[in-house]
Amino acid sequence: MSIRNHLDVLKNRFERNERVLDPVFRVHEFSDPADQEIVGFFSAALAYGRVASFLRTIDSLLVMMGPSPAAFVRRFDPARDASGIVTLKHRWTRGIDLVALMWILRRMIEKSGSLEEFFLEAYRSEAKDVTSALESFSLRALSLDHDFVYGSEKRTGVLYFFPRPSKGSGCKRLNLFLRWMVRQDGIDLGIWRRVDAAKLIVPLDTHVARVSQCLRLTKYKSPSWAMALDITNSLRKLDPSDPVKYDFTLCHLGMMEKCGFERPHRDTQCPLRGLCQPRFRRRR
Repeated sequence: MSIRNHLDVLKNRFERNERVLDPVFRVHEFSDPADQEIVGFFSAALAYGRVASFLRTIDSLLVMMGPSPAAFVRRFDPARDASGIVTLKHRWTRGIDLVALMWILRRMIEKSGSLEEFFLEAYRSEAKDVTSALESFSLRALSLDHDFVYGSEKRTGVLYFFPRPSKGSGCKRLNLFLRWMVRQDGIDLGIWRRVDAAKLIVPLDTHVARVSQCLRLTKYKSPSWAMALDITNSLRKLDPSDPVKYDFTLCHLGMMEKCGFERPHRDTQCPLRGLCQPRFRRRR
């Protein structure tokens, strides 16, 4: 069986598995596209570390934002609405960082009407992919005044939400948000209609990097923007119009911890058995 056929089988299996934990399902709880956009950005922004941990933080934030997160952001006033949010914490992200992010999102909406319109200001349909659009998105987002939120504190925390390809970052969480917004299937919502799915870049994390190395989808050894592009180019050969369609599958294959990565190729638990080439080294 070819890699594409094998991944298609696994993709269908994962999409039907109701036990799979993923932050995208928090976005599915809302029906209004404006709410989905806001919930999607916060859910993707916090999607790092242990799944159970960041889902708890996302759920706590959603409770504070109420039934319409988009309306909450549009009227958000740090002086009035930040008291509960500042108590949240997820690994190195502090509550004050989430307050700054919420203020930036409000300013985006005030300026452009929506996060989609803000992104589209730098998106070019003739570009090969979204690299330049993501670069501009992060630069313009951080140029929106938010220093007053931190006062005398350093504002480094909010920078984590807006990485840049030019700095070598894999931009996993921004690409994850784009995947949810642009693609449309049983997992992704597809509410952004003017961005071409063919131009998306794979949301690169440890799991995707590990499985991609096993499948020889990349020549790079460490996660970076170069690796994300390399994996996407390999996946583009499987489906030029939708190269990141297998991201959900690759990520959850890695999360299962049953992959044959760094184990013997004959590993009977590996769902990619017969396709992958794990970097196994025998101990002396």
